[in-house]
Amino acid sequence: MRLFALNYARPAEQLEVSAAYTYDSDRQLNVLADGRAAVHDYGVLREAGATTSTAGSKTHFDD
Repeated sequence: MRLFALNYARPAEQLEVSAAYTYDSDRQLNVLADGRAAVHDYGVLREAGATTSTAGSKTHFDD
């Protein structure tokens, strides 16, 4: 028996997203290509809205 919803389910579209920063696990923050912390680049903040993860606020009420 096939579930009704599976007749209409479609895979989510994969969007190509490129960030101007990458995560540095040693420093535990997002960095730009030149090594500066991404949070200090106001252009990146304007474009991305933020450079931090929301995982903590979804798992801990006191973040």
